[in-house]
Amino acid sequence: MILIVDDKQENLYSLKALLRLNLYEVDTATSGEEALKRILRNEYELIILDVQMPGMDGYEVAETITGYSRSKDIPIIFLSAVNIDKRFVTKGYASGGVDYITKPFDADILLLKVKTFTRLYRQTKELNDIKETLEQKVEERTKALVQANKELELSNAELQQYAFIASHDLQEPLRKIITFSRLVIERFLGGDPEALQYMNKVISSSERMRSLINDLLSYSHLAEPPRFNICNLNQLVQETMADLEVAIKEKEAVLHISHLPSIEAIPDQMRQLFQNLVSNALKFAKKDTPPVIKIWSELIDQRSLTAGISGKGAWCRIYISDNGIGFNEMYLDKIFHMFQRLHGKDEYHGTGIGLTIVKKIIQKHNGLISAESREGQGATFMLVLPLKQTAILETETQGL
Repeated sequence: MILIVDDKQENLYSLKALLRLNLYEVDTATSGEEALKRILRNEYELIILDVQMPGMDGYEVAETITGYSRSKDIPIIFLSAVNIDKRFVTKGYASGGVDYITKPFDADILLLKVKTFTRLYRQTKELNDIKETLEQKVEERTKALVQANKELELSNAELQQYAFIASHDLQEPLRKIITFSRLVIERFLGGDPEALQYMNKVISSSERMRSLINDLLSYSHLAEPPRFNICNLNQLVQETMADLEVAIKEKEAVLHISHLPSIEAIPDQMRQLFQNLVSNALKFAKKDTPPVIKIWSELIDQRSLTAGISGKGAWCRIYISDNGIGFNEMYLDKIFHMFQRLHGKDEYHGTGIGLTIVKKIIQKHNGLISAESREGQGATFMLVLPLKQTAILETETQGL
């Protein structure tokens, strides 16, 4: 609906007739005060406002209209036969008008402007309605996400507590099973090979269960909030090799470790990452062939497995290669999934969680992991990690 405001009845009549003839719904007011009352009661798409009126003039009415939140977006066209000087036109625009037409006016031009401004008003209103709806949905969704995050944090805390208690409670009977099984072997089964074989299977299964519990506990700890510190990867790798010293000597493994950078990381998790990968290289070595394990790195300028080398890069790409049995790359995704194995547990011991933990650690550090391999020709694992986690977090925050 269009509101016409003019103190002269003949002007109201002629404009009203013109607009109704062109199928516009029209309302009228003979003063500024009456116009303001009507605006509070009705919704208008356009206001055609005379400038020269007794009481409140058109400029005062326009300023009041644009001051109401309800009516501030309604377009106002000024009509005047007296105040046609440039300074009056300027004042009209400054008061909130979108156009200023002087009398006598061209009816066709006026109708075109009416059509344009009413269409723009409807489109603006539709956009505002959509915006309000979206803002409401975003607010509702945000509240839901905040609540879901709180519930998830509580659930994670309960899960970690449960995992710790469960692992402790499960470990204790396993320790007793293993201990007493060994005592039975030492004291009573020396002359019974068949019973000895069965008892060794009990011990082996118990040891495998203990390893599984430890790995599951390690995986549950990865849900804890990260605390990054500057880590000397060279030192972490050396400590890991010391922990694996017995297995390395048994396999007669040869290690080639090049200089690695210092990065912001979670030390215990990085130590576990190297331990799992090197343990795999030792485990899946070829029979009668000493394992050769190489660890080296290079700086790159972006988070990519194929990025070019850059001496001042903010990322590092770490390689861990071996000359073991390798695997078919068609199973590349499978090896990082929990409990997925490419070999039977009797052929190669393990829980099927080691590489899952490695991938989770890499994700926790905002990095990437992949591998290249061929059956019988060893495997190379590639890790991409940022040198500074704080820089990554700042970049993500700026992106928001």
